[in-house]
Amino acid sequence: MPSVPPFPRWDVHRLPRAEGKSFLVTGGNAGIGYFVAEQLAGTGALVVLGSRDRAKAEAAIASIGSRVPGAEVKHLPLDLADLASLKASVDALGLDRLDAVIHNAGVALDDPPRRTTAAGHELMLATNHLGHFALTHHLAPLLAATPGSRIVTTGSFAAKSERLDLDDLQSTRDYRSKRAYARSKLAQMLFAFELDRRLRAVGSTTLSVVVHPGGALDSLTPSRPHFPALTAGERLLHLPLGLLVQGKDAAAWPAVRAVLDPDVRGGQLWSPRQFGLRGTPRTEPLWNHLADTTTAARLWAASRDLTGNDPTFPAPARPRGRCHGSEAPPYRKGLL
Repeated sequence: MPSVPPFPRWDVHRLPRAEGKSFLVTGGNAGIGYFVAEQLAGTGALVVLGSRDRAKAEAAIASIGSRVPGAEVKHLPLDLADLASLKASVDALGLDRLDAVIHNAGVALDDPPRRTTAAGHELMLATNHLGHFALTHHLAPLLAATPGSRIVTTGSFAAKSERLDLDDLQSTRDYRSKRAYARSKLAQMLFAFELDRRLRAVGSTTLSVVVHPGGALDSLTPSRPHFPALTAGERLLHLPLGLLVQGKDAAAWPAVRAVLDPDVRGGQLWSPRQFGLRGTPRTEPLWNHLADTTTAARLWAASRDLTGNDPTFPAPARPRGRCHGSEAPPYRKGLL
């Protein structure tokens, strides 16, 4: 018998085609989210940039179009800190199915004072976690209508050394901006793993996957027309850091692979290969506190109460057969 050629290794520079698919990238107009969108646009898919700022989104769309001829990219007005607006944003998508959402948008405040949204929620928790929690609720019908759809959540290395304080989730006591940011990212990651457990429990084919981008610097990032320009001296100054971290184009690779790779599974954590800081994407074992199901369940309940939303996915309909009540046999791995 002729030998079966080995399955090709994942190549970050030769992505599989995805014509006919649609992807929503929150915060897709800037930073890592921009490069996620640019790379996904190169596959032939429709890419939607979820962004508050129309001008920045239009600049990103023009940039992607200049690099990806024929790219199908559009803007969706989206403000994750405004929970009351999210249903209208999802309705404005104008889609009846969605292959993936990449929960990428985020805000990091460097200095006090503590800031809140119109609803009174601490701003980083509201934007990074609560907004994506509520957005998932509103997107659930579109994702459930798409077999094998994916919810890709961007976490952060900063969350590795933090723990949630569920008695002070909003950081009303002893507010420290860097700690509040790290906890908001940890909340995102715990939510995503709890979501995957709930999806598996109902037999959904939608996958919830977590990625973190590692270390990403503007000075190591390829130039794009709508990004702040860096001088040659600034780039040279930071060039040695390329041994430890990478540019934002490479930091987008884990999310892009989580969207496109057919071998990705729900509940996985994808990160850069070298110390979780740089390199091509690979899976890594869950950090111990990410596997804390009790904390994740309590966070879910608190998030439901704060947002008034509860992301639920229906069990897929069972195929009708002729076997008088017997179920179809399960598929075997590797067989169609």
